[in-house]
This record gives sequence, C-alpha cells and structure tokens, in this order.
Amino acid sequence: MIVVVMALLGIFVGVSTARRHEGGRLDQLQYGAVFGIAFTLLGLFATVLIERLAS
Repeated sequence: MIVVVMALLGIFVGVSTARRHEGGRLDQLQYGAVFGIAFTLLGLFATVLIERLAS
C-alpha cells in the first residue's frame, strides 16, 4: 500500500514540478515517470524496513 501511494505522490510531484518550470506535455510525462519511479523505490525501501522492524 505504501508503494502505490508513494508512486502516485511521485507522479503528482513530478508533473507539478514540470508545470512550475513551464515544461510541455512531454516534459510533464518525463518528470512524472522519473519522480514516480524514484518515489516508488523509496516506498519499497520503507516497506521492507517496516516489515523488518516489525518482525
């Protein structure tokens, strides 16, 4: 669940960053993809860390 939320949050942050820098549609897609992947990895590490600490 954390991974999905982080992925969506990353996409949102990436697209809003591209819009703030006045990027076009392809810039927004690229920023959304890159931030989505990065945030997904952070969410994955957080999930693994939480599971390791919980058991």
